[in-house]
Amino acid sequence: MKNIIKTLFVMLTSASLLVVSAKAGELGVSGTAKATYNILTGGNKGKGLGITNELNFTASGETDAGYTWSYSMELDPADTATGGAATNDDTAIKMTTPYGTVGVFILEGGLDAEDAASKSAYSRPTDSGDPSSTTDNYSIDTYNNVQYHTPADLLPFGITAKIGYAPDLDTANGSGNNAGGVQGEGAAAYAGRSMTAYRVDAAPIDGLKIGASYNTFDKQGANKRDQDAESGAYYATYAMGNLSVGYSKGYRANLVADDANTGIEYLDQTNMSAALAINDDFTVSYEVEKSEANYVVDSTVDVEQKSTGIQLAYNMGGMTLALSRNSHDNNNYSTTAVDEDQTLLAITLAF
Repeated sequence: MKNIIKTLFVMLTSASLLVVSAKAGELGVSGTAKATYNILTGGNKGKGLGITNELNFTASGETDAGYTWSYSMELDPADTATGGAATNDDTAIKMTTPYGTVGVFILEGGLDAEDAASKSAYSRPTDSGDPSSTTDNYSIDTYNNVQYHTPADLLPFGITAKIGYAPDLDTANGSGNNAGGVQGEGAAAYAGRSMTAYRVDAAPIDGLKIGASYNTFDKQGANKRDQDAESGAYYATYAMGNLSVGYSKGYRANLVADDANTGIEYLDQTNMSAALAINDDFTVSYEVEKSEANYVVDSTVDVEQKSTGIQLAYNMGGMTLALSRNSHDNNNYSTTAVDEDQTLLAITLAF
């Protein structure tokens, strides 16, 4: 492992030196002009209007050696009732060479495959402003990290591999000369001193895509642990004509310090989805997401949280209309929680 990380840093340093001789790049701004109307019924009853407010500033160029580089930085206002100040968010610098891509990612670059199989026409049921409070796998984009990606055409069967490393579990939106912000062992969010993430994808035959990911933490404390924190997932998608299907399985083991811990030991997540393109403009999809909480204490009953979604999306050139009808059961892994239904209308304009 140490050799892999050393190699990653050497490649990153070499790529950084090449930027010095980079040619002038191009600057662009992108984003999504989307308006939504979100209706919740059940425990949370509300009717919310919203417009996306994130902008992504991008730049790209080429070095004298012919290597391409790219930079991106999102402007993301804080989500408060009165409107928050706009802050830089999810920043990345990447350089692509014949030997692969290296990059520095600030709260960006997630490699987890837990949700890679979703075929929802609009968005996963648990990623649509829902009330489910689903606990997802650990993800490297929670922290500032460096990554290496193999070239797209290096391995047979369309195999690509990626590795990410967060030297400290630094969750600060770090600018230049950032000194880091290590989570101490006594902190509630402490899971380790550093994190390593792996991702492998392949396309062995036409229409089929498969992949897997694994996330692990290093130096999880001097004291003996009953269970270390880690997570992993695998997925498969298959497209045949106008029909596409997807299946994924995710596992997350929480850090369990000792027998006195009575919380969730691990989570087992299963996602299944299918989409049918009625024509070039109209798509219908159905997705089921299940996340089961398994507790340390055997006498505590495991709870399965379930979200389902039926969605329609219609494209009219530069505008897409989407309608989503989602249901959420056992929210926040509680059998006493009131089930919620959600109806969401979205209008997206391309620019």
